[in-house]
Amino acid sequence: MRRDIIAIAGVELELFEAGNGPPILFLHGAQGFALEHPCVGPLSARHRLIAPSHPGFGNSSLPEWIDAVDDIAYIHLELLERLGLDQVDVIGCSIGGWVAAELATKMPKAVRRLVLVGPVGVKTGPVDRLDIPDIFAQPQSALEKLLFHDPDRMRMDPARLTDEQLAIMVRNRETLALLAWEPYMHNPKLPHRLHRVTAPTLFLRGESDGLVSAEYLAAYARLLPNARTATIAAAGHAPHAEQPDAFANTVLTFLDAGAV
Repeated sequence: MRRDIIAIAGVELELFEAGNGPPILFLHGAQGFALEHPCVGPLSARHRLIAPSHPGFGNSSLPEWIDAVDDIAYIHLELLERLGLDQVDVIGCSIGGWVAAELATKMPKAVRRLVLVGPVGVKTGPVDRLDIPDIFAQPQSALEKLLFHDPDRMRMDPARLTDEQLAIMVRNRETLALLAWEPYMHNPKLPHRLHRVTAPTLFLRGESDGLVSAEYLAAYARLLPNARTATIAAAGHAPHAEQPDAFANTVLTFLDAGAV
C-alpha cells in the first residue's frame, strides 16, 4: 500500500492506495483508516483501492473553514479530479457513508455504483427521538456492545498502541464531534437531494449493529431511486472489520455485477 499527502483546497490530505484495476473510493468511518485494515487485501486484489483520510482524521489537516460533512464531500470530489478519475465505485462506512451520499448527490455521474455501510446522514424517525444512539454519552463498555457483534474479540488495547496512534484516536473523535454533533448525525437537507443519485446502491449493515437499525437502513434506502439492502451475519457496525471476507464478497459481487 502506498501512502501520500496531497494538498487540496488548503487541506493536507492523507491518501492510501493499493492494487490495480477498476477504482474504488473507500471512505472510512469514525475510527479512521489504517494500513493494516483487514478489508484492504480482499478489496485491492482486483481493484485500485483509493482511501483518503477525511480532513481532521488520521494525518489529514483540518482547516478552520471545514465544519460539516458537506465540506468533506467537496474535498473528495476534487481528489477524484486530481487523480483523473471520471467515474468510480464508492464504498462509504458509517460517517463515510454520509460523505459518500453527499458526494453522490453533487456529482451523480462520478459514481458508477455506491455501497453505504451502516451509513448515517439522514433523519428518518420522530423529531423528539434520536435515530442513532448518542455515542458521546456512552461509557466505552456500552459503546463497544453497540459497535461490535463480538466486543471481546474486537476490543482495542490502548497499551499496545503507539503515542501517534493514541493521538490519532483522540483526534478522530474530536473531529467526529465537530461534524456530527449538531444536528446529530444528519444533514436536514440531504433527504431532499438523494433523488439525484443515479448509481445503483447497496445499503449494508451488520446484523448486530447497535447504532444503525434495520428500520433506519430501510428508510434511508427508500430515499434513493435505485437501492436495496443486505445484511452481514456475525458483525456489528463495522462488518468490514469483523467479517472482512464476507464483507468483501458481498460488496465485490455487487460492484462486479455492474462491470462492463
